[in-house]
Amino acid sequence: MAAVWGYLARALLLQRGHLFGWAPVCLGTGIGIYFLLKIELPLLAYGGLALLILACLGLARLLGQAAAPLAIGAALILSGVILAGARAHSVGGPVLTWRYYGPIEGRVVGIDRSASDAVRVTLDQVRLRDVSPQRTPDRVRLSLHSKLAGAEPLPGLTLGATGHLSPPSGPVEPGGFDFQRHAWFQRLGAVGYTRVPLVALAPADGAQPMFAIRMALSAHVQAKLPGETGAFAAAIMTGDRSGMGQETLQALRVSNLAHLLAISGLHMGLLTAFVFATLRYAIALVPWLALRAPAKPLAAALALAVAVFYLGLSGGSIATERAFIMVAVMLVAVMLGRRALSLRAVALAALIVLCLRPEALLGPGFQMSFSATTALIAVFGWIQKVDLPKAPRWLRPAAAVFISSLVAGLATAPFAAAHFNQIAHYGLIANLASVPLMGALVMPAAVLSVCLLPFGLEGIGLWVMGLGLDWILGVARWISALDGARGMVVSPDAWTLPLLSLGTLTLILWQGRARIVGVVPMLIAALLWSQARRPDVLISDTGGLVGVMTPAGRALSTPRGDGFIAQNWLENDGDVAAQEIAAERWTIGGTGPGDTIITAARGKRGAAAITGCGAMEWLVLNIDPPDSLSIDPGCVVLDPERLRHTGAIAVYAQGPDAAPRIVTTRQSRGARLWTAR
Repeated sequence: MAAVWGYLARALLLQRGHLFGWAPVCLGTGIGIYFLLKIELPLLAYGGLALLILACLGLARLLGQAAAPLAIGAALILSGVILAGARAHSVGGPVLTWRYYGPIEGRVVGIDRSASDAVRVTLDQVRLRDVSPQRTPDRVRLSLHSKLAGAEPLPGLTLGATGHLSPPSGPVEPGGFDFQRHAWFQRLGAVGYTRVPLVALAPADGAQPMFAIRMALSAHVQAKLPGETGAFAAAIMTGDRSGMGQETLQALRVSNLAHLLAISGLHMGLLTAFVFATLRYAIALVPWLALRAPAKPLAAALALAVAVFYLGLSGGSIATERAFIMVAVMLVAVMLGRRALSLRAVALAALIVLCLRPEALLGPGFQMSFSATTALIAVFGWIQKVDLPKAPRWLRPAAAVFISSLVAGLATAPFAAAHFNQIAHYGLIANLASVPLMGALVMPAAVLSVCLLPFGLEGIGLWVMGLGLDWILGVARWISALDGARGMVVSPDAWTLPLLSLGTLTLILWQGRARIVGVVPMLIAALLWSQARRPDVLISDTGGLVGVMTPAGRALSTPRGDGFIAQNWLENDGDVAAQEIAAERWTIGGTGPGDTIITAARGKRGAAAITGCGAMEWLVLNIDPPDSLSIDPGCVVLDPERLRHTGAIAVYAQGPDAAPRIVTTRQSRGARLWTAR
């Protein structure tokens, strides 16, 4: 035992000067533990955790240099639990617990577009008929399905409409994406739609000037550059993607170019790099000024100011905040004469993001952004240390673009596959053909157009920008149309990504030969993913859709209705079939585990067609069972009342002689703040 501790102590001493990179890992571990809990911690428990943190910090002062990092790491893990809990309680608000139909009034604080291509508005200062202020959600989101002209949603405008609202829905299957949790942290207490024109009830109050500027600039850009090109330009410049069509979005996703659409690290980096380089060269052109002014710090300060403005203009989404923090850390490092690109800077940015928005840890944006940045810095740092043959000077920019695209693609591929169930097989080709143009033409043209806007000459920059965006859209459509452009993968086990991340970070952050141990969790993650098992039966929380796994793929009980649920089930299966095709696999009744017959009936007509339910049969209804229905004691009836209690259900066969394993959403999530009803 002493020999083992001695080896561990020497290994920990070797990490001195390199331990800061593990701080966000420990903090993120604590945040992850909070979200894995099945119960909400009482206030007394947080007090106990705070005392444990103090004890760990005190212990760190008593221990030697070798063991002190372990105590500090434990304190960070406990801090992550407290941080996530505090954030979850701070954003809490009323959540609608019933279906509402009636007048809806509120102030516009967000405008975007849904997956069904409908414009959506987010409203605050909500008022609902016969609903007390204490029970009224702080924010609601409405999809606009009216075919008649009405008041145009503008920032700060108070609107009214008659519409439907419902509570945010739970996961479409146990362990799936939890929209209720997502809505909780966005302060969304209800979502719904309206089919009537909007009515303006009060003019814009001017309380959100940056939002108003953003939408006005977006409308101006789209007026100057019509079509998908203008919508693309508006998305890059302002973060407003409400003008993008679903076909274009799908082409960008399949070609692995969707990251060019979101204002993320690439855009923020290209913008600030262009501003930094332009000002630095401008100072160098004036010898008197170049000899007296600190060019680099001044250029970095101006670039930081531009980044702050870009953050406000873009709406400040999680992805943009994350990108801004990373860029700000790097620019401040330049102003202080430190290394701008280092793993320490990435770790600091991750810590800031996690402290501000702990829930970001669970999102694909955080995971993909930091995985790409960490991998790029690690690989290029390794290239600098290794004595590789020098490429010709003219070839180095192309080699850098190729290596960065390859590394970033490989680093983000597992996270993209886990969250979106697809792999872009030709993504490297698409990025090599598009990313250089983004940096060399599109972003400089965007800056030029904004600079010329006060003089009415912004059309020059937008025309140049449009040329580059037309090329990128052309590449996206060409790549996405190729055979085999998109590969579908099965959703992994819940532990796959954490194990993969732990292994990769060990390889990158750990100092010494022991870093090779990181390969072990990576191999375990790969094994878990390859053995991932999908449920034999899935039942939606509405009772309107059932999916049974067959040799041909999942068979769905209906070709229409509950389309969002059907799409997610098939994507999680790694199945490219549409709902209509999957419904053709369904026979009179689906066959579940142990030859159980599963009958699904929708609506009163479907329920009336069923005469009875016998033993070894499951009956799934989206309405209450008719009084005339004959039900055998051995029949399992899943109606809306029961499904409201359980949520979506997954069933796994355990063998010919064993009872199937039934997992409900309620069991998998437990009782949390966002699940209370």
